[in-house]
Order: sequence, then C-alpha cells, then structure tokens
Amino acid sequence: MKTITLNDGNKIPAIGFGTFQIPSDGSTYKAVLEALKLGYRHIDTAVAYFNEGEVGQAVKDSGIPRDEIWITSKLWLQDYGEEAAQKAIELSLTKLGLDYLDLYLLHQPYGDVPGAWRALETAKQAGKIRSIGVSNMTPKLWQQFVPKFATMPAVNQVEFNPYFQQQDLRALLATDDVKIEAWAPLGQGNQTLFKEPVLTALASKYQKDVGQIILRFENQEGIIVFPKSVHEARIKSNLDIFDFELTADELAQIRTLDTGKGMHDPDAPGVGDMLLSAFDVHA
Repeated sequence: MKTITLNDGNKIPAIGFGTFQIPSDGSTYKAVLEALKLGYRHIDTAVAYFNEGEVGQAVKDSGIPRDEIWITSKLWLQDYGEEAAQKAIELSLTKLGLDYLDLYLLHQPYGDVPGAWRALETAKQAGKIRSIGVSNMTPKLWQQFVPKFATMPAVNQVEFNPYFQQQDLRALLATDDVKIEAWAPLGQGNQTLFKEPVLTALASKYQKDVGQIILRFENQEGIIVFPKSVHEARIKSNLDIFDFELTADELAQIRTLDTGKGMHDPDAPGVGDMLLSAFDVHA
C-alpha cells in the first residue's frame, strides 16, 4: 500500500475506505471487512457516522495486525471544549475497541475549537492518538483558529474532486506541509463529472473507469482519498489505481475542470448551528 508522509513523520496509506452514510445495521461491518480483505489498510469513520462500533468489530475480526491498519475518527461539535472532548476521545476508543487511534480530527470548525484541539494534543501526548488534524477548514477558518494552536494539524479533511480542487487552501497548507484528505473524492457520484470528455477519454486510453481516473488524478496531486462504496466490485476497483500514471499534460487537462466551488460552504452564515442540531451523538 502506497503511503504519504505527514508533517509529524507518520506514514498514512494514500488511499483508504470511507464509511460516511453507510448504515450501522451490519452494513458498515460487512463493507469494512470486505475492504480489508481486498487490501485496504486505511479506514475513515467518525462519531457522527454512528458506526464506530461496527468499524472496530470488522477490524478485530479481520485478523490483520492492528499496527497494519490506519484508523481515523472525528470529534463531533457536541463534544467541543477540552473536558468534553477528552471524554469523547475515550468513548471513541471504547466503541472501536482500540488502545489508540492513528488519526483523530475536529470534524467541524465551529464552537470551542481551541479547547477541543487542546484535548487532541493531550491525547496525542498520552499515546492515545498518533496524528491529529482538522476537517472542513476553509482558508478563512484556518486563519481564524490554527495560528493559535500549539501543534500544527497533520491534515485538513475537506471536500475535494476535479470540480473543486481547493487551490487557495492548498497554497496555504503547503507552507506547513499539511496534507489534504478528500471527502467526496468522486463528487458524490455527480453524473456530470463522470461524463466529462477529458475523463472519459482518459478512461478509454488507460482501460480504466472514470472513477479510477479521478482517484489517480487526486493521488498524483498528493491528495489522500477514501472513496466509499458498499459494492464489492466498486470497493475493489477503487483500490486498483496504481498500475498506470497520468502524464503531466493529462493532469493539466483535468485541472481545467476546476470550478472553484463545492457543494458545501463552511464559511456560510449559520452552518455551525445547523450542523450542531443535525446530529445528537449522545442519543
């Protein structure tokens, strides 16, 4: 499995398996177990996905040594603030059945972000988390919070795909070698994206599907990706992106698809309040 070195020295698998919106009715367990069987060694979950328990059980039942699997989870807004976040980290570890997490993120950049971040730093120092990072931080939100952090985040997990290539954010993060992780790396199945002539032509040339072309583009751009699927064939094909390489000209062609806009705007007024009321992780 190809890896990317983070600014804290840890090596994260370049491609992982996402579990957002996979139900916790046994579906997550089955999908994660299948992904691990097919060769994935990086699993991304979150408190607000309500499936940490199934992820942990699948990891345990896979028989793969713990130190060979990279596991990420994320803190939800209800648990921001130093004391609440410390309790939430312990609960995540308990649900996952783990002694430590490879990566733990602040899922959203609202509320008592500084207090929550201090809890992540403390857990990292205690060996409960190997790497810490943030999610959904735009350049504006990054500048608001991160300069006050004692520890630089290792990653920022944001919306990223050929239609939204986060150029301004990438330039900002490059200064401190902060890596971008892509949520919605395939545009959440946007059919317009999958019909783009430049992508369909490259799929034909390399005898790959359009999804594989997109994931390979993102990988070559240095983006960490974790596509999600519950279908075995798709889980398998999403991993099969390392037996070809896009040329510099082809990368440049795909870069022209960038619209500079995504589906989600973290800077929009009221987003924090809307998200806080969207999930009750204590229910």
